[in-house]
Amino acid sequence: MELKNREEVVKNIQSRRIILLPDGTELPVDLSKEDEVMAALAKAECKPLEAYVVSEELKRPPGIEPPSVKIMQQHELVGYEPSSDSGNFRFYPKGYLIFQLLHDWANEIAVNRFKALQIDSPLLYAWDDPQIREQAGTFHERHYSVRPPDSDREFILRFAGDFGLFKIMKDATISYRNLPLRMYEFSKSFRYERSGELSGLKRLRAFHMPDIHCFCRDMEEGWTEYQELYRNYSDLADASGVEYAIVFRIVESFYNENRSRIVDLVKYSNQPAFIEVLSEAKHYWAVKNEFQGVDSTRGCIQLSTVQLDVKDAQVYGIDYTDRDGKKKGCIICHSSIGSIERWYYSLLEEALKKEQPTLPVWLSPTQVRIIPVSEKQLEYCRYLDIDGVRYDVDDSDETLAKKIAKASTEWIPYVAVVGDREAESGVLSVSIRETGKRVTMTREELAQEVRRHCAGRPYRPLALPKLLSQRPAFK
Repeated sequence: MELKNREEVVKNIQSRRIILLPDGTELPVDLSKEDEVMAALAKAECKPLEAYVVSEELKRPPGIEPPSVKIMQQHELVGYEPSSDSGNFRFYPKGYLIFQLLHDWANEIAVNRFKALQIDSPLLYAWDDPQIREQAGTFHERHYSVRPPDSDREFILRFAGDFGLFKIMKDATISYRNLPLRMYEFSKSFRYERSGELSGLKRLRAFHMPDIHCFCRDMEEGWTEYQELYRNYSDLADASGVEYAIVFRIVESFYNENRSRIVDLVKYSNQPAFIEVLSEAKHYWAVKNEFQGVDSTRGCIQLSTVQLDVKDAQVYGIDYTDRDGKKKGCIICHSSIGSIERWYYSLLEEALKKEQPTLPVWLSPTQVRIIPVSEKQLEYCRYLDIDGVRYDVDDSDETLAKKIAKASTEWIPYVAVVGDREAESGVLSVSIRETGKRVTMTREELAQEVRRHCAGRPYRPLALPKLLSQRPAFK
């Protein structure tokens, strides 16, 4: 089979671009006329959308390294692995804790909220499989290729979880009664990004995707599912606190038929969207959207996405038995909460926009730092119990001022200094990083304060020993 690369597939497809406001107004955008583009963005009054269009559509990225690349290493979260291929990372204990919490968060959304059935599938697939080859052909230049020592066959590492899931669904017996059917896989995936494109956790070659696919009877059911997933991902983006822009890619005929529904989605998010309208399909989808996170340099990165797939069920032979006993093809609604690494990156970058950088409390590796004024209070601090909170104790030989400065450098959200009075009364003097205020709290009040900020989010215990003196340093 002769494969076309991406450029050959898209060369005859025409695009027009608009900014769609929540009230349904369309602002045409001609990317060759930058002044007109900027005038349309001024009318839209949406800074995240402006950042996206300037960076990604006008091709004027910031051109500077995002500060999270240094921070992830300085904070002993994530580091480069010199013995691996570029774009593959090592996660240190604190960094892996954040990764696990984000993984738990994705599982909670997919399994508990969306009621998806969870699977797992291989990383490696034969390139001579006709279905794999047809689906992945236009991306072949981005694949990792593997040749086993005793075989002439070429294998590729998957770039998403689709391959294994679609093979599972092809072999499944599906009735109309089962549909719509949501399936979930937390898939480690690989894309050979060019060396000049690699940038910390923003662009890398190995990443983890929480993918949800919904198998539907027809376009109407698939479009209903699409809208439901869009609204949920919009809610998640808002709840994360990350600054983001909304982008759609839509085939012209689909846009014309469903414009009012697209407007309803934009209205739901209450912010304008950039829309590329395509003369015909360039991939497997009729419509897709992206929630584009905006980093501290005003660059952008794709987070959650939803895609209405009108092709792959036919490619893989995925069908269901309808009520009349006949086999019919599915419509597939692809979606991803967004790669864990990209959410990680976006949350670090969002923290760096603040005067006092701060991660969300539920993701902070240490939520409370206890600092004894002197060695006299150390025993009290060691056995202080703060239920359901990740707290540690600075038992180093540093001065009190240096201990407080270290807690600030580590972005600790709550710092409690314990002297004789606090040890005797049980009432702690607590500095709150987010507000800059110092308050007095009992242990239970402090625990309630931390848990309030973490409500509805996953929890895991400390990833390192409670006493700082017992911790190794990772460089």
